[in-house]
Amino acid sequence: MKKYIILIVGVVSCSFAQQTQRKLVWEENFNGKTLDEKVWNIEIGDGCPNCGWGNNERQLYTDSNHAIEKGNLVIKAKKEGNKYTSTRINTKSKKEFQYGRFEIRAKLPVANGLWPAFWMLGSNFKEAGWPKCGEIDILEYVGREPHVIFNSLHTQDSHGNTINTKKTTIPDIEKGFHLYAIDWDKDKIAFYVDNQLTYTFQPKEKNENTWPYNQPFYFLANLAIGGNFGGQIVDDAALPDYFYIDYIKVYQ
Repeated sequence: MKKYIILIVGVVSCSFAQQTQRKLVWEENFNGKTLDEKVWNIEIGDGCPNCGWGNNERQLYTDSNHAIEKGNLVIKAKKEGNKYTSTRINTKSKKEFQYGRFEIRAKLPVANGLWPAFWMLGSNFKEAGWPKCGEIDILEYVGREPHVIFNSLHTQDSHGNTINTKKTTIPDIEKGFHLYAIDWDKDKIAFYVDNQLTYTFQPKEKNENTWPYNQPFYFLANLAIGGNFGGQIVDDAALPDYFYIDYIKVYQ
């Protein structure tokens, strides 16, 4: 038991030490009345021609399913009639970063069928396509699998399959706000929840197919409904439900 406690303290101390050696280069605290259009792009629609956003998701993304409330971005998943709606935003061509520590403080929606995510895509997404551009999933959660956080990466080598991934059970993850982060450098990407290491990705051989993480990436935040990962059963009675984001910070 003593050895376990020492290990966790060591991980936390290491994480904080890395953070204090870096400079805060950008932060989003959602203190305005609306989303800052100099930072955020709002995605609209059902993803067509890649309908269902590539995952058979059921939601239509709109520009009216989010709000800024008390310093939080609040993304709402709801159902009206037979239509599910939500929000998806990104920072492409506006805020893109290569290497550093990236943090988000967030509170999860927990209804069955919901799939909140905070993630990153390579800036060459349009030219190279997915998954060759690379993807970093800093936070993924699905209501059908309570108390579990998913950290994943997608590369050309994995052909889009989720093989570079880790599931971490955290019993109280649904309660209140938690801190999700990555430390990313030229050698590896390490994932943290509440400053505790959950997963490290460090392939021995690095090439364009295994390591597209040598370029700037941009942020995405969304709340998907249903789909291959979210699950086909949606608890309509639990809607609307909300994904709260308190802040995003980048240290380099």
